[in-house]
Amino acid sequence: MSHDHHPHPCCGVSTNPEDYFLTRRQFLNRVGMGLGALSLASLLDPLDLVAAPADAPLLNPLSPRSPQFPGKAKAVIHIFAQGAPSHVDTWDPKPMLTKMNNRTLGDGVAMGSPFKFQPYGKSGIEVSELFAKTAQHVDDLAVIRSMYTDIPAHDVATVFMNTGSIRIAKPSLGAWTVYGLGSENQNLPGFISLRSGKLPTGGAANYGSAFLPGVYQGTSVNTEARNVQQMIQNIRNPYVSKPEQRRQLDFIRQLNELHAQNLQRDAALETRLATYEIAFRMQAEATDVFDINKEPAAVRAAYGNSQPGKQLLIARRLVERGVRFVQIWHDGWDHHQDLEDRITEKAGEIDQPLAALLADLKQRGLLDSTLVIWGGEFGRKPTKDKNGGENPGRDHNAKAFTVWMAGGGVKGGIVHGATDEFGAAAVTDKVHVHDLHATILQCLGFDHTKLTYRFNGRDFRLTDVAGNVVKNILA
Repeated sequence: MSHDHHPHPCCGVSTNPEDYFLTRRQFLNRVGMGLGALSLASLLDPLDLVAAPADAPLLNPLSPRSPQFPGKAKAVIHIFAQGAPSHVDTWDPKPMLTKMNNRTLGDGVAMGSPFKFQPYGKSGIEVSELFAKTAQHVDDLAVIRSMYTDIPAHDVATVFMNTGSIRIAKPSLGAWTVYGLGSENQNLPGFISLRSGKLPTGGAANYGSAFLPGVYQGTSVNTEARNVQQMIQNIRNPYVSKPEQRRQLDFIRQLNELHAQNLQRDAALETRLATYEIAFRMQAEATDVFDINKEPAAVRAAYGNSQPGKQLLIARRLVERGVRFVQIWHDGWDHHQDLEDRITEKAGEIDQPLAALLADLKQRGLLDSTLVIWGGEFGRKPTKDKNGGENPGRDHNAKAFTVWMAGGGVKGGIVHGATDEFGAAAVTDKVHVHDLHATILQCLGFDHTKLTYRFNGRDFRLTDVAGNVVKNILA
């Protein structure tokens, strides 16, 4: 198929896309080669550039890649309990703290947990009544009771848990995961962050890519929207048909290749083009995957009618379709006062959905290849918050908290580490945030010291210059 040239209206000379990508040296060199080179250049008709087939290969940084060694986890679902849940009221029983209730403890007054703990499953791991439904799956959980972090401030600790960095902006855990593994689904982003309403504490840095190419950053989706069209806005173009959109994208891709060949590759530009391509492909699949009404009524009922239930069901649908990393933001765990009522409410929102997710993944044969993580940014003190009044809560505690993991790459029915008899600090087999990140990457098939990205003359990694894999919990 051929096209007529369209001469410039002022001078009557045909132009080519290549002509716009010449340095001064290249221009002089081409002129010096004479009319032969100019004639050859004129054979490249700008309209021929859009004749590439729709399935022509695009430089795609999201193509699936093999890890450094066989990893049992192929996808991650990270449920982030933002606000810092109290470990001594949920996953870390402290009978001595209960005995000390209302007595002086350190510089405060001991606050025994108002909730009962009891053993569950064959493993007999003790879990609070707050998570009685999730506890039915305790034999699938690796409960880490000896977590600790650096700074007990919500915004700093939240970003630290998600990026491994306090001082400078660094890529998030999800971004590193997709950078290492790519994605199994080329019609959806590799990393999706599900939230309800407002942006999380610490902002977009929690799911950002920092100096990694932008295509690895998380796509934030507000699941509080009334319908799928509002949830995934601006996906469909009401003015341009899909064939015409395809034509435009192919044309832009060809222009970018000319730019790369004649000048240089631009990472930011290529990231933007990859984003356009994903958005185009999402038009068909995104509206389907986020529509939980396509699930049977019994499945929807199992997850419950809360926002976390909706999010976890979407998360299962996403990993089922090959999305690599899904994060769920469940905020509201900052309980300085009225702990008993408020933590009961928050746990009540997520307990049934968590149990449903674990059961659903197992029933579908996905749990062995999906790493499920639950936890917050730090823990809580064993004493009453001095500002809690008659209905006290607990203050921040960077020295102790609990995170549990299940599924791909971890043993089930085990407890790793311990805090002291009051839950004030991790004392046995302590696990730092960098250690947790190193262990997650190990489950995915990566040596955390070797998954690196060179930036500003240095090889950066998720765990900075620290981190040890928690081998005890690995399957």
